[in-house]
Amino acid sequence: MNRKLIDWPTFIASFVILLGVVIPLVIFPEKGEALVNRINDFVSGSFGFLYLIMGLGIFFFLIFVAFSQNGHVKLGEKDEKPEFGTASWAGMLFSAGIGSSILYWATIEWAYYYQGPPFGVDPTESQLETLQWASTYGIFHWGPIAWAIYTLPAIPMAYFFYVRKTPVIKISETLRPILGQTSDSFIGRIIDVLFIFGLLGGAGTTLALGTPLITAGVSDLTGLEDTMTLRTIILLGVTVIFAVSSYLGLKEGIKRLSDFNLALAIFLLIFVFVTGPTLFIAEASTNSIGLILDNFFHMSTWTEPFANFDQFNETGFPEAWTVFYWAWWLVYAPFVGLFIARISRGRTIRQVIVGTIVYGSLGCVLFFGIMGNFGLYLQLTGAYDIVSVLNEQGAPVAIITIINQLPFAKFMVLVFVLLSVVFLATTFDSSSYILASVTQHEVEDGEPERWNRLFWAFTLCILPLTLMFLGGLGTLQTASIVGGFPLIFIMFLLGWSFMRASTGDLKADDKFRRKTVVLDYKRIREKIRQRRQKRKGKTEQDQNDE
Repeated sequence: MNRKLIDWPTFIASFVILLGVVIPLVIFPEKGEALVNRINDFVSGSFGFLYLIMGLGIFFFLIFVAFSQNGHVKLGEKDEKPEFGTASWAGMLFSAGIGSSILYWATIEWAYYYQGPPFGVDPTESQLETLQWASTYGIFHWGPIAWAIYTLPAIPMAYFFYVRKTPVIKISETLRPILGQTSDSFIGRIIDVLFIFGLLGGAGTTLALGTPLITAGVSDLTGLEDTMTLRTIILLGVTVIFAVSSYLGLKEGIKRLSDFNLALAIFLLIFVFVTGPTLFIAEASTNSIGLILDNFFHMSTWTEPFANFDQFNETGFPEAWTVFYWAWWLVYAPFVGLFIARISRGRTIRQVIVGTIVYGSLGCVLFFGIMGNFGLYLQLTGAYDIVSVLNEQGAPVAIITIINQLPFAKFMVLVFVLLSVVFLATTFDSSSYILASVTQHEVEDGEPERWNRLFWAFTLCILPLTLMFLGGLGTLQTASIVGGFPLIFIMFLLGWSFMRASTGDLKADDKFRRKTVVLDYKRIREKIRQRRQKRKGKTEQDQNDE
């Protein structure tokens, strides 16, 4: 164990600040929850438009970068091949980016929009419009803008690590072209700590969704009662899986787990598509893609500006869903960006941008299109009243109920539970790997210290587990989103820092190449002159001999 490699101020400050938020929530849960919710309502209500502008701005900024001269830069040596194959690379970034949350929301999110559609649509009067938006909005929230938010931090981090050869991947280090020596100061530490705090809170949300879902599946398979004891056992079991995977490292642990996860996910989607209402799923998914293309800018910028007037009803939809999702992606963005950067060696910046947005969005389209529309079909045909189960027994039970409507129901519930466990484990071993990297001064051989990886693996479990018993997990997640508000401005700085560094390097390389060409041209001209003189001298000598 090399303790000199650890960035102890960042390491300790991150843990202390997290405890500083968790302990008051433990001692004063009701007051703490009320305070955090008030701050969250103020931020989302007063600055929600900033999140929407940020999402749209990042998407078009990355499209510009991908097809500019900056997009041709390779992350590594010029003749270097990608470290991971395309399938493994896509599987790892997808698993790290969405985790078990995709199984949760892809299967049931439509039911929330079915009861409270966007744009002030009345579900009792405009049922067709309600159904179309219910099938569509989840794909939008998990689509290109979400993956663009993830991709932005990855580009400068990968550039500095693989092109400029910085010894560690950190947000503060990536901002050095803008902040200068300030990156090593208190401000740089605060930036890194905010990232870690946001990640821990976002990870808590994933645990909050994933653990009850897995428990509901286990309860359905075994007949055991869904209790806190069972949830604790399952959470600890998942922790052991991702701790071992994180301990083994990127290639031996995370890659293999991700490959298995991808294969299992493909099997689930194909099975549901083939044995379910195939034609309805295909047509509804196609229709949803068309709706998004037609209404992309409206959906990206809808803010309900007239809701404060008495004659108009406020739905609260943008703040409750779109702003919330953009804030959630933002909190997770530095982590996912760091992970994408770490696995993208040997690819060009264009390949990273286009690949992440396309593969990530495509995976979410498949999950929401197949799993979501299968549940919606059950509701429409009266085969099962999913909405009633959701409202009376909660989302985890409703999700398992949907899976139980498939052929070979118990086997498919087993597959679904296993996939949830692997998805959750893949996300968290990636998280612990990145947290360990951020809290080190230097990452030797591309791998952070093993004890450091294990520490953050169990930290990711213990703190959410404590809050799960106390019922404050949702409050921690809300607090992390509020704490992630400054990341809006940090994202702007990341884009600026990358363009400043990469464009400057490209200009320097171009200047060097031009200088080299001029020197080569001069050398060639000099050789030609010398040859002419030599031939001229030889001719004169021949004439004298005659």
